[in-house]
Amino acid sequence: MTALIQELNRLAPQLALREHEPMSRHTTFRIGGPARLMALPASQMEAAAAVRAARALGIAPFFLGNGSDLLVSDRGFDGFIIKTTGLDQTREVNRRLRAESGIPLARLAMAALGRGHTGLEFAHGIPGTLGGGVTMNAGAYGGELVQVLTSVTFLNEEAEVITLPVEECALTYRHSLFTDHPEWLILGAEFELAQGDPAAIKDKMDELAQKRRSKQPLDLPSAGSTFKRPAGYFAAALIEQCGLKGVGIGGAQVSEKHAGFVVNRGGATADDVRRLMDLIQDTVHRETGVTLEPEVKFLGF
Repeated sequence: MTALIQELNRLAPQLALREHEPMSRHTTFRIGGPARLMALPASQMEAAAAVRAARALGIAPFFLGNGSDLLVSDRGFDGFIIKTTGLDQTREVNRRLRAESGIPLARLAMAALGRGHTGLEFAHGIPGTLGGGVTMNAGAYGGELVQVLTSVTFLNEEAEVITLPVEECALTYRHSLFTDHPEWLILGAEFELAQGDPAAIKDKMDELAQKRRSKQPLDLPSAGSTFKRPAGYFAAALIEQCGLKGVGIGGAQVSEKHAGFVVNRGGATADDVRRLMDLIQDTVHRETGVTLEPEVKFLGF
């Protein structure tokens, strides 16, 4: 990584770099060994410089937002991570809301509320950033980002800035053009939102927040829903049907509050979580014939 560090210092002298950075500080599971090198750009220009420096040396960077759907190996990741949470600005242009990819979806929803815009209430409780949300077409309580997005701006494999209309981004359930191209870095997105009554928008956000608190184990570290919803079923119902609610391995446990969540009940390792996920998948498939696909991404395994 010495050559990369030198190139990064040359192209972006102010870019913050961290070596051997514990990934437990950067995932909502609070799990993960050290990353060999992490860059924390504070602007799109710095992010682009980091990408170009890595690509020039044949290094494929891993793009990280809030780490809310990520399980990092206990050994860590012997590679280069670009963390985008420093890209967090919003602005309104021609009555359309534009936001950078590192803004948390909760803050984006609040920015919309502050402008009296409705349409992002569902996103207020989603723990990820806009970049990750676009990649997975994040959604909750009947809302999805595809419903309000108009375009996405990203760096392609040649580090060129490209803007595509949402119709060309192939956003479906937990999938998009960007899941097929992890080498592309989302820089930002544009939304078309309707004007609404701020009080009614806030009431809706509060209502959804209360639903989350009552149904989800928000008091323990997790990566949200552990498995995608299989066609015709609900993952949590299948897991509970198989008697796995509350089952644990090491510090990892199938939440007693919501069986769709694997939680870190204290001191869990990545190996604990991975083995518990394998147990869930094997048991559900054996007893129901349904294959559960992880919504959690794995890094360093």
